[in-house]
Amino acid sequence: MPLPRPSRLPRSAPERPGPAPRTLVMLAFEGARLLDITGPLEVFSSAARYAIQVCSPDGRTVTTASGTRLVVDAAVADIAAGPLDTVLVPGAEELTQGRFPPGLLDSVRTLAGRSRRVASVCAGAFALAGAGLLDGRRATTHWRHTATLAARHPTLTVDPDALYVRDGELFTSAGVSAGIDLALALVEADEGPDLAREVARDLVVFMQRPGGQSQFSVPARTPRPRHDVLRALLDAIAADPAADHSNTALATRAGVSPRHLTRLFREHTGTTPAGYVEAVRLEAAQSLLANGETVTAAARRTGIGSDESLRRLFLRRLGVTPSAYRFRFHTTTR
Repeated sequence: MPLPRPSRLPRSAPERPGPAPRTLVMLAFEGARLLDITGPLEVFSSAARYAIQVCSPDGRTVTTASGTRLVVDAAVADIAAGPLDTVLVPGAEELTQGRFPPGLLDSVRTLAGRSRRVASVCAGAFALAGAGLLDGRRATTHWRHTATLAARHPTLTVDPDALYVRDGELFTSAGVSAGIDLALALVEADEGPDLAREVARDLVVFMQRPGGQSQFSVPARTPRPRHDVLRALLDAIAADPAADHSNTALATRAGVSPRHLTRLFREHTGTTPAGYVEAVRLEAAQSLLANGETVTAAARRTGIGSDESLRRLFLRRLGVTPSAYRFRFHTTTR
């Protein structure tokens, strides 16, 4: 006996057309770093609100720094007429040496003239600067190349430690993975924090680190001291930020006077014992808040103490309150 045919579901009303996707162009070129291209593009494609085109100055396939060949959609001259929303420029080692592939700087100028905003990843800042877009602006790039960028473009104010910097509608970012942080920040600015958090979860990455966050953790960016006792103290501070790390306690553990300890810290870390401890505790609190801890718990577990002490520290060092930081960067579902 034949089975009865299922009843047909009523046809739903046609969906209302949403806003037009934002036009986004990635400018690829010979020798560009592959992750500078694919990292941000994964963010924007996951957001599903962008019409993405990858172009090269002449429309030819490009060979990236890893040797991977990348087929592009068009030449710069063939990008459809009309305004663009975002132009992205990746980096390449050759750019830091003042060597630009043929047509790159003209392509940057052409696309920037049609775009609402322009962003670079890593050494892509050298292309923006070479094209004259960063004159008199603030910017950053990979930590290895910030001094070179500043020396080559004296009107440019280079932030040597930021993950990314915004100056008007020009955005520059530090090395490689910072391009993902920047892309998430742009998605958040365009579509709101909920979508940005969803994209971060989908890609299993941290909901974008704030642009002003250092390119390195405190221990990682501190030169390893030659002094054995001081090395042990730095390790102890990193391992347990909440412990008693007062000048007196640290000096007692080191077997030196508080004054001599301060001289050692200044010589080897460039700051005071209290300054170093505060920086480590702040970084630990940021991590705890981003992973869902309450403000009270973050203050207690890092040794900062009270909610008010944590609030004053965040405002002084980051310009935001702990609650605002937690809301913006907490990545788990609330």
